[in-house]
Amino acid sequence: MNNPQRGSKKRFFIALLPPENVQEEATKIKEYFKEVYNSKAALKSPPHVTLQPPFEWYMEALPQLIQELNHFSASQQPFSMTLNGFAAFKPRVIYINVFKTSELLTIQKLLMSHLESSLNIVHQVSKNRPFSPHLTVGFRDLTKSKFYQAWSEFETKEIYHEFMVNKITLLIHNGKKWEIHSEYNLNLKK
Repeated sequence: MNNPQRGSKKRFFIALLPPENVQEEATKIKEYFKEVYNSKAALKSPPHVTLQPPFEWYMEALPQLIQELNHFSASQQPFSMTLNGFAAFKPRVIYINVFKTSELLTIQKLLMSHLESSLNIVHQVSKNRPFSPHLTVGFRDLTKSKFYQAWSEFETKEIYHEFMVNKITLLIHNGKKWEIHSEYNLNLKK
């Protein structure tokens, strides 16, 4: 029998992806950041709100991870998410602001706890700081001067979307960028 702790490791993370129309709008903003501010790192993943930051996982043990994500998502209820305006982690990251609702904070905390107890997946930094949900459009490759130029343009720009979240998404790094690996529906029955 193969030991799942051997073989090839890949990088994964778990996120909430907005609906297609919101992803398209956010991607256009990311492309604008690339063209105008020379910041292209945010284009290396689809628009998302991270629930579980990147971690390494053995491909041979992927069925175990998938099983736990199915189990977890079946126990969670769909909820509303609101994106409103822009905010920043000065002086390097600009993002679309995500309202911190109790449902969003709860699902993130429960997911991290579930992954830690079931699979020993732990992101130590996230355990020691509050969850700050955001949807990045200008990433850490923004220089300080470009950041301040971009921030003066975006800090008062308006953007607003409200939508239902009904699945969580597992993303995998292909060596160059993040791709959707699989999606897990939240329990729609309750």
